Amino acid sequence: MSETAAGPKPGWRAVGRALGNRKTGFMAVFGFAAGLPYSLLLGTLYAWLSDAHVDLETMGVFSLIGLAYAFKFLWSPALDRLNLPVLKRLGRRKQWIVTAQILLGAILVTLSRLDPVAALGLFSLLAGIGAFASATQDIAIDAWRVDVADDVATIDMLSTVFQMGYRTAALVGGAVSLILADRIGWPTVFLTMGVILLAAGAICLFAPDTNAEAQEARADEASGELRSAGQLSPGVRTIALGGVGLLWGWALVTVVIFMIRSLGSDPAQRPDAMEFVAGTGPLIVLATIMLPSAIAAVLVYLQRKGRHLLTVDAPDQGMGGQALDHLYRALILPLTELVGRMGWGLVLALALVLTYRICDSIWGTFAYPFYLGELKYSKDEVAIASKFFGVGAIVLGLALGGMLLTVLGRMATLTLGAVLAAVTNLLYADLALGGARMAVLSDVLGVTWLVEHLGGEPRLGALMVTIGTENLATGIAGAAYIAWLSSIVSKRYSAVQYALLSSLTLLVGTLGRGALGRMIEEQGYYRMFVLVTWIGTLAIVLSLLEWWRTARSSTNSAV
Repeated sequence: MSETAAGPKPGWRAVGRALGNRKTGFMAVFGFAAGLPYSLLLGTLYAWLSDAHVDLETMGVFSLIGLAYAFKFLWSPALDRLNLPVLKRLGRRKQWIVTAQILLGAILVTLSRLDPVAALGLFSLLAGIGAFASATQDIAIDAWRVDVADDVATIDMLSTVFQMGYRTAALVGGAVSLILADRIGWPTVFLTMGVILLAAGAICLFAPDTNAEAQEARADEASGELRSAGQLSPGVRTIALGGVGLLWGWALVTVVIFMIRSLGSDPAQRPDAMEFVAGTGPLIVLATIMLPSAIAAVLVYLQRKGRHLLTVDAPDQGMGGQALDHLYRALILPLTELVGRMGWGLVLALALVLTYRICDSIWGTFAYPFYLGELKYSKDEVAIASKFFGVGAIVLGLALGGMLLTVLGRMATLTLGAVLAAVTNLLYADLALGGARMAVLSDVLGVTWLVEHLGGEPRLGALMVTIGTENLATGIAGAAYIAWLSSIVSKRYSAVQYALLSSLTLLVGTLGRGALGRMIEEQGYYRMFVLVTWIGTLAIVLSLLEWWRTARSSTNSAV
């Protein structure tokens, strides 16, 4: 999808048309429904467990449910090929989205009726199922966004609205839930959140979607085309499928074994989750993305060179042959389509995926130690600056990013987001040196005056301005990044391709945090922020190269 072909000419009227489209409204609901369980299960739930005096070691085991999000691409092919009995009439994507929302709502309601100490086993099982359902919902929603985008509800606007709904849900599931818990108790909070998700499931029944039966018929037709003259021979396809199948099978078995070992009764035998993600995570990405992409590149090369092709239509091989064809379509064709369409541009796209969000992800683990330990802010001050003021700023940034996408264009906004994400690290560098410049900026903007008149310490203004500016930049960059990533995905294989590409961003921060932590201990936060700024310049360069590639591709396709 080229930028020109993805939607109407940039302009403010296009923004109004997109915001008034019903697809955009449902995208906001989908975004909220995706962000709420993530915030509750991977954040707020630990506050409840802490209040219930569950030990830290047990809570560490609970954190493993986050792996469902990190490795959700492993079951993404199923969502492109399988339909749920009876529910497939809802639509190709909606059948999974609505089912996940209702299941999540029921799980949260059930959790509200349980004692996390007395029923810890059932409690953890439900939380794990909830994380799996939430990750599955994310796969389907990402694919739905790509599938239903058109010239009015553009992929840029849908991506922005999704992020706004997601971030709003993070505020509701995080800060708002914490405040409510002190007043109405955790069971009532989770009951309320469960009812909200059940209501979202009911609302989303009326969302538009592609037809599952029509898609299934097209898939069967495409499977038949695999055996027609001019296609790769069944022997070559079987070898490729066997190689990719072994790689994906190893990844699935590795994750399952890790989960089983982690849930064992002997704490001493439980593996370290961070070591698994940092050590085995890259191997899983290599086995499920990099090596299969190389195999797909070989298949594309053979097809284009006319080697190992069928000269006549191959006969139907029965149920076994049809099963292999379906597996080939699920695992191989999404990759061959991507490689064939993008060529060497896919290498650039993968490099951009790996680096674009690194500025705001790699040091996130050290944010609270920086605020509380290094800068000596109180917990209340950090909560005000990061949760309420910060979330407001990121939602504003997303709104601004959506406007810029429509007015300036996707690649200009993507590049601007990379610049802002890199430069805003220098604001934190100033805080690490004492925050003199940020204090002056806070005075000029009137934030210091506002903080003082609300009874706060004047120095809080510098933190609020820094976090607010960074989150504003993160919102712009996030809106542009999701829109760009969605634009390079094919509608035919949206679930698999988007899940594969987006998964690359989840492990990057984890892989660099160990080295970054040592650097902070040895050289301090200031040098770390300067280093992250320099790392961000790589994303700027790659954004410019991708802009050039996209423009060139659009020009060539127009000739």
